[in-house]
Amino acid sequence: MAERQRISPFTKFLIEVGPLGVFFFANSRFDIFTATAAFMVAVTVSLAANYTLERRLPAMPLVTGVFVLVMGGLTLYLQDDLFIKIKPTITNLLFAGILLGGLAAGKLFLRYVFGAAFRLEDAGWRILTIRWSLFFVFLAVVNEIVWRNFDTDTWVNFKVFGIMPMTFIFALAQLPLVKRYGTIIGAEDETRDSDRPA
Repeated sequence: MAERQRISPFTKFLIEVGPLGVFFFANSRFDIFTATAAFMVAVTVSLAANYTLERRLPAMPLVTGVFVLVMGGLTLYLQDDLFIKIKPTITNLLFAGILLGGLAAGKLFLRYVFGAAFRLEDAGWRILTIRWSLFFVFLAVVNEIVWRNFDTDTWVNFKVFGIMPMTFIFALAQLPLVKRYGTIIGAEDETRDSDRPA
């Protein structure tokens, strides 16, 4: 069995964000249908690269990738861009539902997603779960507002240059919670190394 490797944050960022860049570029040069086809190919390549490097497929990118392929396929088959536009709404509501449903059942699913990055007390995981759930609902609502009230190019720009920065800012805003209820694993390892005698 192949050994799982740890990839750098920059490489992981490129793998996950690359398909959005392809989507934006193809839409700006051609049209939404060409962009959708390119997006589907890029997402497939991204998942393959992730599996090749880590020997696993993270849950959230995998679910998102499946929806891209399904909704993108419907977009191309029916020549109706509605399906690719509502994909973020459906996936964000799905993530929110899974997190809140897990919380109601006593399961902290975020622990499986972020457990390799930091350790939290259960209270911290619960708060983080609620916050991410509400954020996913917020993204779904904003996506609905944008695609229903603006043209396709504006929606694509929002998807590429709006959702990603908002997600990054929201994630950074959770750092005080992480510091209060736990430790970032990388920082914890550095602290242990500094305590060792030279």
